[in-house]
Amino acid sequence: MMLLQGKTAIIYGGGGSVGGAIARAYVREGARVHLVGRTLATLAKTADGIPGAVEVAVVDASDERAVTGHADAVAAKGGIDVSVNVISDSDVQGVPILDMSVEDYLSPVITAVRSKFITSRAAARHMVRRGSGVIIAFGGSADRHGALRNYHLGGLQTAFDAVESLRRQLATELSRHGVRVITLRTSGVPEVIPDGPRAAIERDIADSTLTGSPATLADVGDVAVFAASDRARTLTGAAINMSCGAVLD
Repeated sequence: MMLLQGKTAIIYGGGGSVGGAIARAYVREGARVHLVGRTLATLAKTADGIPGAVEVAVVDASDERAVTGHADAVAAKGGIDVSVNVISDSDVQGVPILDMSVEDYLSPVITAVRSKFITSRAAARHMVRRGSGVIIAFGGSADRHGALRNYHLGGLQTAFDAVESLRRQLATELSRHGVRVITLRTSGVPEVIPDGPRAAIERDIADSTLTGSPATLADVGDVAVFAASDRARTLTGAAINMSCGAVLD
């Protein structure tokens, strides 16, 4: 039996590598997927590689009116069961924090919190009426002083921590209405790193794990399926730790 048969999911950042991996896994498990992003070309390319029920829409996840309008349109066709936000956080890396501008440091914090609040709220308003739904974020706060101590991450970890606070608040307020809120926490997915620095960073990420290898995009898709399915009905307000032991709970 397919785990997401008959469910409808919206994936913000659907044209990216992580969004595409989740979309492929969702369609494989029977879901109808709406890929949402700012660039039609990347959305279309991702959709073309997925045999199944996929629709695309150009929507900026930070645009409150656009997100709300799109969510209302999707809900009118049968409801929203899953909302996933994996958009780029507009983070600036590689600059020591003492040399970083205020704007660059705050960029991922503002982008992540604004977009995840807007997209979560738009979906949750419809989920509450139906008494069910799942909201999923990606990233999760983690202690990065170990393997990544030599990398300058700017405000990215602050953004992750802020989103985790949002996740807890949403879960607290929405659980009574049957809506679950989950974060997928990884220690990094090397496949999304540009080719140039990938080898060195992948080695550092792998060395930080207990298993000796980090999560793959396929792993992200599989765990995202479980999180969205009824088999994970007992999980809310939680970060699913798929860091391969790089982060210990």
